[in-house]
Order: sequence, then C-alpha cells, then structure tokens
Amino acid sequence: MQIGVHGLVFTGTFDESGLRTAIAGTKEAGFDLLELPLMDPFAVDGALVRRMLDDHGLTMTASLGLDAAHDLSSEDPATSRAGETLLERAVDVVAEAGGRHLCGVIYSAMQKYAAPATPAGRAASAAALRRLADRAAAAGVTLSLEVVNRYETNVINTARAGLRFLEEVGHDNVHLHLDTYHMNIEESGMLEPVLDAGDRLRYVHIGESHRGYLGTGSVDFGSFFRGLARIGYDGPVVFESFSSAVVSASLSNTLGIWRNLWDDSAGLAAHANRFIRDRLRAVETIALH
Repeated sequence: MQIGVHGLVFTGTFDESGLRTAIAGTKEAGFDLLELPLMDPFAVDGALVRRMLDDHGLTMTASLGLDAAHDLSSEDPATSRAGETLLERAVDVVAEAGGRHLCGVIYSAMQKYAAPATPAGRAASAAALRRLADRAAAAGVTLSLEVVNRYETNVINTARAGLRFLEEVGHDNVHLHLDTYHMNIEESGMLEPVLDAGDRLRYVHIGESHRGYLGTGSVDFGSFFRGLARIGYDGPVVFESFSSAVVSASLSNTLGIWRNLWDDSAGLAAHANRFIRDRLRAVETIALH
C-alpha cells in the first residue's frame, strides 16, 4: 500500500517551480507518492514530472475534475467529445510520468447540477469511459471514478450508485474511488460502502469533514480503515486538504473554501502522514486479538 498526498496541499500551480515545491513537500512529510492535479493536462510535461519524481524516490498518481465545457455526461456530442479528448491527454501524461492511476470526477462535470443525470447523458459518459479504458489499459493506467457528493455531480454520490454505473460502463479497467470527505456527507456509514465496493475499490482519498487536520472533525476513520483491512485493500491512500492560503483564489472558490483551517502545509502534511499510517497499523493489530 502506498500513502500519498494531493499536490494542492503544497501549491496551487504546477509549472516546474510548483512541481518542485510539491515534490519536496511530499518527500519531507514522509509520503510515498504525489497525487498531481491535472487542471490542464495539455500544459503538463509528463517526462519532466517523471524525472523530478525519480530524483526524490517518489511515484505519482493524477486526478482531475471535468468542467462544464468538457462534461463527459453532456447530451451535446461535441462537449462530451471535448471531455474525452482532454482525458485521452490525461492518460498519456500519467503514462509519461510513470504513474498507474488516473482518478477523480472524470465521468461528468464537477459542479452542482439542476436536475438528475439523463439516461442519454449517462450513456454518453459510459461509452466514452469504455473507449478511454482501452487506451488506459494499453498504457498500464487504471481509471477510478471518484464518488462525490450531490453538490459536485449528479451521476454517482454513493458507492452503490458507483457500482451500478460501473455496470453501465462495462469495462474491467474502470473502478471506484472513495473519498471519506464525500462519504461523510452521503453514505449511511463508513464501513459498509467499503465492503460493498470490495475489489472494485482501487483508489482512496482521506479527508476530514471540514477538509482540515485529520481527527479534528466528524469522519469515523476507525470504521473506514477497518473496512479497508476487511477487503484486503492495497491501493493508494491519499490525503487531500485545501486552503486558500496555498491555492489560488479562483480554485478556492471552485472548491468552496470559504474559510481556512490551516496555513502550514508542512505541518499539516506531516500530521496526515502519521495519522494515516498509525490508523493502518492499529487495524493490523486487530489480527492479534
């Protein structure tokens, strides 16, 4: 199992200077990998990312949330195709950087919708994901769909809804990505969704209810980590947190960061690394009981 951290913990920009900041912070905090947010996949040099990570003995994953102009679930074929083209480039960047996972809201726009997803929109997204999954499989990249709350998508808000959508996609290289922040809003508990997802769970985000320091909110991490142990989960576990003290004002607005719960990236990251590893170790000891 690899323990990682989202790049936005350290910086809001990912040019060479921003990458240097994020990679150094990831290494200093003791993580194994950096999750790179691909806000513009066409602006990312995957080969450069790989060289910089190799210099620090780290690996990477990547994530993104589509916007309205690239909504894979749009009934407008041109919009859905634009999203597919963007994700094709994202897959290529991950492969160039030596990564094995592309995750996030890669099946719809990451936004508040005014109505449920239509059958035609779901079908458009599923068809595009099938094609993307072929491309990703050929590149050695796994796709994982992040289950997010009702204010960020109208397609999948719970693990069970995610499993139903996976059936619509019908490809064995498309899996689920659970995030404790979103689960705390939408799920009835933190254990059952993990058990339901089972071997279709390939990526995990760890975030507190207020997206601040882990252990200071209302997320039941104990049940969640026991769930991971029960299913034998061995994929990435990545800490995610945001503050407008670090990321840009425009991105903070998109993410709804109206108040800052931290301003020290290094302290926050080091605490999260210890918290996650301690919880994983505590669950391991249950086998001794």
